[in-house]
Amino acid sequence: MSAATLWLQISAGRCPAECEWVVGRLAPLLSRDLEDRGLSVEEIARTPGEHGGTARSILLRINGPDAVTSVRTWLGTIQWIGTSPYRPHHKRQNWFVSVAAFEEPDPDACNERDLRIETLRASGPGGQHVNRTESAVRITHVPTGINVLAREERSQHLNRRLALARLMALLAERSDDKTRAAENQRWRQHTQLERGNAVRIYRGQAWCRIH
Repeated sequence: MSAATLWLQISAGRCPAECEWVVGRLAPLLSRDLEDRGLSVEEIARTPGEHGGTARSILLRINGPDAVTSVRTWLGTIQWIGTSPYRPHHKRQNWFVSVAAFEEPDPDACNERDLRIETLRASGPGGQHVNRTESAVRITHVPTGINVLAREERSQHLNRRLALARLMALLAERSDDKTRAAENQRWRQHTQLERGNAVRIYRGQAWCRIH
C-alpha cells in the first residue's frame, strides 16, 4: 500500500463494555504517537459505547509522508491488562481490541455498474438505533462474485465507504501484480482480532507499555 492517506479503525468488535473502554482510551494514545511522527490524524466517525467516554469503534483518517510505515506497529490486536472499570470483582484481566488499516476509498476506483449495493439492518450491540436503521452495507462485485459487509459504523454513508475500501483491497489481491497482492495479504493478516497474539500490550490505568 503506497497511499499517503489511510483509514484506521479501532474496534471492540462484539466484545464487552470493558473493550469499548479500551477503545476510548487507546485512540488518543495512538493519535499522539502518529502526530509525533509528523502525521495528521482526524477522527471521522465514532460509534459510542455503552458508557460515557467509551466507543465501540473509532475511525481515524491518517495523512502524511510514510503513513503506511508509521502505522504498521499498531496494526493487529492490542491487549490491555487491568481490572474492569465497571466490574471490579470480575476475574478477567485481559481485554482485547483491534486496529485495522484501509486505503482511503476512491469513489472512481470501481465502475459502479459492476457493483451491487445493498443496505440491511446491522446486528449485534448498539441499542435501538441499530435495530431500526438499515445502516449496514453489503457490496458485491458482480464480475467476480466477491462481496463484503460493513456494519461497524452508525452511519450508512461511512459503512458504504468502509465496505468499498475492503472490496478494493480484495480486488487488488486478485490482480496480476503479485507484489501488490502479497503486500495486501500481509496487511490483512495484521488486522485479525486474535487473543494471545497482541502486537502491543499495556498494563494498568497508567497504560504502561510492556510489549
